[in-house]
Amino acid sequence: MSMVFPDFFEKNTFFIDEKIGFFKFTNAYKVYDEYGEIGLISQRLSTWQKFLRLLINKAMMPFHLQIIDLNGDVLASINRGWTFWMSKITITDNNNDLLGSVKQKFAFLKPTFIISDEAGSEIARITGDWKGWNFTIVDTNNNLIGTISKKWNGILKEAFTTADKYIVDIVPAYAEDKKKIAIVSCAITIDMVLKESK
Repeated sequence: MSMVFPDFFEKNTFFIDEKIGFFKFTNAYKVYDEYGEIGLISQRLSTWQKFLRLLINKAMMPFHLQIIDLNGDVLASINRGWTFWMSKITITDNNNDLLGSVKQKFAFLKPTFIISDEAGSEIARITGDWKGWNFTIVDTNNNLIGTISKKWNGILKEAFTTADKYIVDIVPAYAEDKKKIAIVSCAITIDMVLKESK
């Protein structure tokens, strides 16, 4: 069965803007393109998980992130189970079929995310400077296919003034297929993944 490519992932530029709540048990981010809001990244926690977060280091606990469009449809999910050190994160599509996985590797202030397809073959790597908050996305041939940064270059700059906001740019020529969904899903949720891993 052929895959329907969601309009959301046809975009090449994603502005990520954290939403602040009164009781911040969960993270939520709005997603924009250059024309306006296109979706939401939401963290799903059960009541018992919210309670356990008061007692247990959240870096050990499972997390479940959903990328949702403006119609409320879940486009992709990022999941991690219980962990004690650098566990694997899975990415699934709107039918809950596996798109790929992410493995984290941390050097001092330089986190690396290795993205693999559903068969386990590496398709991309995100490497960053955590302090400067600049990340590059490269394919297996080390070709640049995207960047993640907090440099707005004037686009929507007025709307983004606090720390937890960033922009993901994907090279327009990059193919729109399952690999792109997996890479974009990892890239636009990177801040939430890093926070949950602390």
